[in-house]
Amino acid sequence: MAKERKAFPLRLDLELYQAVEKWAGDEFRSVNAHIEYLLRESLKKSGRLKSLPPQAAEDQSKSVPSGDAEVPENGSS
Repeated sequence: MAKERKAFPLRLDLELYQAVEKWAGDEFRSVNAHIEYLLRESLKKSGRLKSLPPQAAEDQSKSVPSGDAEVPENGSS
């Protein structure tokens, strides 16, 4: 059975959205999936996420090298 998901509106600065959109495309993810991935990784790293759903375990095999973990503020590489 699929895990329940919470839908909610999210407002982002256009420049931030464009940077996430480009990064998501580079990782072959939708913007929504990439934001969820980034949040999950941050929560896991901080010790605030107790368990990982199956999808997150698959994403771990595609882990981002530590030097690439930040989105440039100006949206460029």
